[in-house]
Amino acid sequence: MVAALLRYLPSALRCRLESTLQHPGFANTLWLLSDRLVRMGVGLLVGVWVARYLGPEGYGLLSFAGSYVMLFSAIALFGLESLVVRELLTCPDQRPQIMGTTLLMRLGTGLLALVAAVLLIPLVRPADPIALALVAVLGSALLFQSLEVIDLWFQHRVASRYVVIARSSAFLFSSGAKIAVVLTGGGVVAIGVATALEALLTAMALLLAYRLSGERASQWRWDRGWYRRLLHEAVPMVLSGVVLMIYLRIDQVMLGMLADQAEVGFYAAAVRIAEVWYFVPTVIVSSVFPELVKLHSSDQVLFQQKLQRLYSLLVFLGYAVALPVTLLAPWLVQLLFGAAYRSSAPLLAVLIWAGLFANISVARNSYLIAINSPQALFWFSICGAVSNIVLNLALIPLLGGMGAVLATLFSYWFAAHGACYLVPAFRPVGAVITRSLLWPRFW
Repeated sequence: MVAALLRYLPSALRCRLESTLQHPGFANTLWLLSDRLVRMGVGLLVGVWVARYLGPEGYGLLSFAGSYVMLFSAIALFGLESLVVRELLTCPDQRPQIMGTTLLMRLGTGLLALVAAVLLIPLVRPADPIALALVAVLGSALLFQSLEVIDLWFQHRVASRYVVIARSSAFLFSSGAKIAVVLTGGGVVAIGVATALEALLTAMALLLAYRLSGERASQWRWDRGWYRRLLHEAVPMVLSGVVLMIYLRIDQVMLGMLADQAEVGFYAAAVRIAEVWYFVPTVIVSSVFPELVKLHSSDQVLFQQKLQRLYSLLVFLGYAVALPVTLLAPWLVQLLFGAAYRSSAPLLAVLIWAGLFANISVARNSYLIAINSPQALFWFSICGAVSNIVLNLALIPLLGGMGAVLATLFSYWFAAHGACYLVPAFRPVGAVITRSLLWPRFW
């Protein structure tokens, strides 16, 4: 049936689609997309239900705590994701040492991140025991995320089927727990417990998936040599990750500090809709990243061609989402969140365009990892974080939630595109992005 439909397409486009369907990463992408589609649908419905149940103030507090914990997640993950995938590809005989060393490194950094988050929250929200309880509960997930090293192993094999099943099962169970809390009249902390439950269940399910794939976690080993090697390369990556999380999540934290809690709730509702599709570029890039790494060392011409197409595809997707959502924002907010959240509509109409530049950042960051340039990644993250913080400080007191939206939109563009022209070595990358923005032809 698919072959019959392809016959009616122009020859150039038909050849491109046939090549894509036969690509070994295509099935992997479909699995990842299925997981994200489940999360998009179920997560949006459950999230909306929770938002309606808690109201703008309660939902604002939950979103504030979640964003605050996310600021520390970069420490817990320690910037090892792409590095570990790359090393597993290039040193397959060292898998037990790489996996074991990564696990213990993440356990240590996860504990450090959790302690720091709990100790610092009284400075951000003094005399707020509910915020402290939420941070402690949601922060527990930082420990369980250490076992996501198994996900990296499946990524390097471009075989995400087991991971999708594990993650989706944990997510659905956690979503059911949230629904149970709402139906039984539980409070915001109980919803936080149900949210954190997903990380624990995911860790257990990943261990089971790893075992069923014929592997043994008992074979993992700590290796001091690999520790030094990963630490050396991860330090700039973790710094980049911390800065990246600041510019991605500082908006809700600063909004909670500079405006009332209901304003955070309105903003969080807009974010919930605007970010519901952010998984798409991540899925696409994670599936093609192993190929980009190989092409960079074997065929520079093809590497650049693939990169241009990747940028164009992600830009096209950004336009395809942003245009209709801008027009339908009032209707979407009313449909999903109800009249209590009507102030979220203008925020959504502008914030949705940040997704276009978030797409570009995902592709650009994969390029920087492929060419082994973590310092550049750190530089671009700094640009985004500094511009976001400065603009939030200036605009939130004047415009409230819309100030946070404008700060986010500008900082996303600046980190993804504008800052490329500040460094001569990356102006060709900026030109590639500009071509994609002006004419996103990916076929």
